[in-house]
Amino acid sequence: MNKRFIIASGGTGGHFYPGFALGKLLNKQGCSVLFVVRKNDPAIQILQDHKLKFREVDFMGLPRTANPLVYVKFAGKLWGALTQMKQLIREFKPDVCLGTGRYISFPLIFQAHRMKVKTVVHDSNTKIGLANKICARFADLFLLGLPSKEKLKNSLLTSTPIRTEFADPVNRDKILADLELSSQQKTVLIFGGSQGAKGLNAAVIQAVKRVVAENQNVHFIHITGERWYQTIKNQYGRTLNVCVLPYSNEIYELMQIADAVICRSGASTLAELIYCRKPALLVPYPYAAANHQYYNAKILQSVGCAVIALEGSSLEQEIYQFLTRALLAQNDAMLRTMRENYSKLNIPNPLQAAEHIADILKKM
Repeated sequence: MNKRFIIASGGTGGHFYPGFALGKLLNKQGCSVLFVVRKNDPAIQILQDHKLKFREVDFMGLPRTANPLVYVKFAGKLWGALTQMKQLIREFKPDVCLGTGRYISFPLIFQAHRMKVKTVVHDSNTKIGLANKICARFADLFLLGLPSKEKLKNSLLTSTPIRTEFADPVNRDKILADLELSSQQKTVLIFGGSQGAKGLNAAVIQAVKRVVAENQNVHFIHITGERWYQTIKNQYGRTLNVCVLPYSNEIYELMQIADAVICRSGASTLAELIYCRKPALLVPYPYAAANHQYYNAKILQSVGCAVIALEGSSLEQEIYQFLTRALLAQNDAMLRTMRENYSKLNIPNPLQAAEHIADILKKM
């Protein structure tokens, strides 16, 4: 029998990509999948490119203001979203409804619960978001991407699904040659998420310049984000051994060939690091809700897979020290130990997470 699923996903890459990876797999397995995204969500383009069905819902997050007019607007959008979700469930007749976080999950999970449809919530972060805490009250099953101290009924640690491309074989020499870099040197991959990261980028540039001036045996691939690309490229100037990119659709290739990674600590990024077992310097986004990126990073730091550096006046020096200790030492002991420490994480394989979750959903 053809199984049918509605997946509410989107808002940020960390909330969208797990649902996207799962939806693609379910679709490939012959199931009918309908994505629900907020109106004008950037993820719509990706869904269209992969010919996946979706519906837009005009909704907004819970206001955090004293302005009563904003709450009136929120109430109107909530009523509209609940009405639209009710109609979608009646038309599509899903076997299970899944939410992957952010506020777009709530109207789907709430209405599915009221209409006696099985409900599942997945949260990729160790610190459960507000929307998912509310959704948990109406969920038959709560899936965790990272271990969490939150008290949740019927919870199961599944890891966070990542794209299957991370398992594709890579040709390190060719990839580096295409970037005009040498395969004989150690490689550091630097990125700050799809939108880039202003504070992280600024600190990295100065640290990288110092390292390159002292030692030519390491090179860098710095993904800046479209917004900051030209500025950062100009700031590097003629610095040797640095490849500056605005964005990369082949992040799975670059992460596999890197000897170390400097990045934010969003949940999807951590899942990719866990699968690739990459030593990392993690710089949590300081304005993330409930500081959840810091708590994500602590999971890897606790077993020695990663080092945490907080964004601030000392960030440049901490990046420089990490690079010096990890990459300019005479032996690879630190990097080797950090890679081996991933075996201490009691987290399921992220590459198998989509298949695991798909099996769970189909059995519900």
